[in-house]
Amino acid sequence: MARTPAADPSALDESETPIANPDERLYNHDLAPVPRSRRTWTGYSVFAMWMSDVHSVGGYTFAASLFLLGISGWQVLLALALGILVVYVLMNWVGKPSLVHGIPFPVMARVSMGVMGANLAALIRGVVGIVWYGVQTYFASKAVATLLLLFVPSAIALRESSFLRLDMLGWVSFLFMWLLQLIIFQRGMEIIRRFIDFCGPAVYVVMFVLMGWVLYHAGLDSLNLTLGGEVLSGTDQLLGMGNATLLVVSYFAALLLNFGDFSRFAKSERQMKIGNFLGLPVNFIVFAIITVIVTSGSTKVFGTMIMDPVEIVSRIDNKLAVAIGSVTFVIATMGINIVANFVSPAYDIANLFPKHVDFKRGGLIASILAVLVCPWIFVDSPKAITIFVSVFGAVLAPMYGVMMADYYIVKKQVVKAAELYTMSPGGRFYYDGGWNRVGLVALLVSGFISVGWEISTQLLRVLPANNFGWLIGAVSGAVIYVVLMRGARRM
Repeated sequence: MARTPAADPSALDESETPIANPDERLYNHDLAPVPRSRRTWTGYSVFAMWMSDVHSVGGYTFAASLFLLGISGWQVLLALALGILVVYVLMNWVGKPSLVHGIPFPVMARVSMGVMGANLAALIRGVVGIVWYGVQTYFASKAVATLLLLFVPSAIALRESSFLRLDMLGWVSFLFMWLLQLIIFQRGMEIIRRFIDFCGPAVYVVMFVLMGWVLYHAGLDSLNLTLGGEVLSGTDQLLGMGNATLLVVSYFAALLLNFGDFSRFAKSERQMKIGNFLGLPVNFIVFAIITVIVTSGSTKVFGTMIMDPVEIVSRIDNKLAVAIGSVTFVIATMGINIVANFVSPAYDIANLFPKHVDFKRGGLIASILAVLVCPWIFVDSPKAITIFVSVFGAVLAPMYGVMMADYYIVKKQVVKAAELYTMSPGGRFYYDGGWNRVGLVALLVSGFISVGWEISTQLLRVLPANNFGWLIGAVSGAVIYVVLMRGARRM
């Protein structure tokens, strides 16, 4: 039996050997394997990365929106816990191959899709990342607008005119946030690591203070954990919990593809798993509890349920508190944009044009495109966010299923990194002119099934409302891929 890379010391040192004669269509210094001497991420770095990902205005609003499914607060918390445990396992799976070989997601995608076919996978992930980048920038810009109105009250006049369904105050805040992020992002991955080491803990401080403030004004006995109004009964409750659980997985669907962009910098698999455990199950559940208490308490304090933490902060009658809270949410959202929505499109665009585009140029292109999607148009309500998360999860799920089935079942964790950078017809990942037709068919068929499912349930309503798209897409992608690869005798 062939040894897996994890058990083979020579495989672990593979990244130390320079790639010989790489094809310029597949290689640049950002796409090359990270040598072990440059792998500086400890368990805390991974933990801080997840704090930056979870502790955001968008993450808060998403968690609060799950209460609109009609299940009780305790059922939502249980579903959140189950969902994040599933994410923890799936994230360890996808992080391992990139950690072993030191390669980013678009290069890892070449294993299953072919050295050129991976461009399709990178394009799909890149588009989703760009859209999410715009969405999170918009969420953060609302905190900037709060600060402007706090210190420059006359800025309210900017709300009298609008362009593309966003008022001028919104545009000023959005573009300021966009430029601020770009300045930081262009400094490179090591600066990014240091920045996210700070973001997550900073937000925790503010969220705990906000929770304490809400509890002080609302009182423990006044908290109502049934935030959605109507409570379901019987099997509908189980279905609601299942929907909430799978929505959590869908929320992390983007990083379930490109977590390798970060795990490639981890010092060891143990450090990666420690960071994942602290940052996902432990951190996410604590943050979810804070979200439940603050959202529930907002009904008592303000007379209406508020699912936007920036709006809650803006209603506090203390300028210093509003300023600190708003600045912290700006920092938090910059953190998640780094983790989930900037790094991946930057690598993905660089993968499309490696000769001309490096990581920084790819990030600049992604940032510009994020403005053009006008994200405020389709995330104007908590319900819209759940639909958005569910549909995009269905889009990305098939790629996860194909990649994991290929690496663990078909390739049995045996990959030669040097072959990922050659266009030689004799290369293992050249397949059919650089494309793995089997992978392409599996991706398209399973994508049609999962996206069609979400459209039928979320938009057309011809099927009962549910959020099973990610599960259906991932499982069908994996099954179809393995069956077709065996049929083609490519096992």
